[in-house]
Amino acid sequence: METLKFKTNIKCGGCVATVTPHLNAMDGLEQWKVDTDVADKVLTVTGDAENLQKEIEETLKKAGFQGELI
Repeated sequence: METLKFKTNIKCGGCVATVTPHLNAMDGLEQWKVDTDVADKVLTVTGDAENLQKEIEETLKKAGFQGELI
């Protein structure tokens, strides 16, 4: 199990609602949350996917957002 944090452009509840089905559909992703109260809009994910970082970045891109590992 690995936990990663990403700086994102997910800014509000509407953005979280948009990205939710994409992240929930990922295999190997145990849990995730976005802290929209901090300037970097940090997405924290926990999972055991083999290429978790790459999969998260690709999933965010499909949903119309960006994520950069921090």
